[in-house]
Amino acid sequence: MRIAVPNKGRLHEPTVDLLERAGLHLVDGADRKLYANTVDPDVTVLFARTNDIPEYVADGAADLGITGYDQVRESAVDLDELLDLEYGTCRIVLAAPEESNITATSDLEGGTVATEFPSVTRDFFEEAGIDVDITEVSGATELTPHVDMADAIVDITSTGTTLRMNRLEVIDEVLESSVRLFARPDVVDDEKVEHVSTALSSVIAADNQRYLMLNAPKENLDAVKDVIPGMGGPTVMDIAGTDQVAIHAVVEEDNVFEAITDLKSVGATDILVTEIERLVE
Repeated sequence: MRIAVPNKGRLHEPTVDLLERAGLHLVDGADRKLYANTVDPDVTVLFARTNDIPEYVADGAADLGITGYDQVRESAVDLDELLDLEYGTCRIVLAAPEESNITATSDLEGGTVATEFPSVTRDFFEEAGIDVDITEVSGATELTPHVDMADAIVDITSTGTTLRMNRLEVIDEVLESSVRLFARPDVVDDEKVEHVSTALSSVIAADNQRYLMLNAPKENLDAVKDVIPGMGGPTVMDIAGTDQVAIHAVVEEDNVFEAITDLKSVGATDILVTEIERLVE
């Protein structure tokens, strides 16, 4: 089975890191190679441009693809989304010059919109019932309104800084995107696809979670349970020869600081917090 992943750019390193954390270690993934084997003899990684990955999967060159939702929508191929990997988040927005009279999407009726995402843009305006001319560009989209090539643009943004630098104002949101795991419909039920999806989802589930271990007097167990904001009830084990119990729980990282303070106040000792690499729910 082949997994198509970004070959370079801002999505390459976090994608390879995710595969490594999921246990799919690359064993010969040197730079500029098109393929890499993994420790699983049945799984191979194919390196490709992010915008080519949807076609690679749809055409059968790969079975799974890790790429942006925006790229799949733009390619208009039939793929099943298996998992949101929760990184590479961005928005595709409609923006117009700050000094223009365009303050709403409807103001572009009969106008021209420049974009690197013609398919997504066309779908957006058709759904809105607004007739526009779409000019496809391959870069520097934000400059087109200032050189009279377009009245507005549809472009990708993460922070909005580039738009503001070019005196462009967001008029509407076209699409929210993140990196996701996609599969061809005919392989969705394949056992190996399920294994890969489960491995990746276990890494995502473990993010922002911590494993909390502590000892406490048995008589204080109810008070300890009241202050642990964990996943369900904690695991409780008697400590032989004492009136103490060992308590293990999974808690969100954001709650750890307050939880430790509260636990100490109800008699908890020997508190240990560790990271969780994977969590299969």
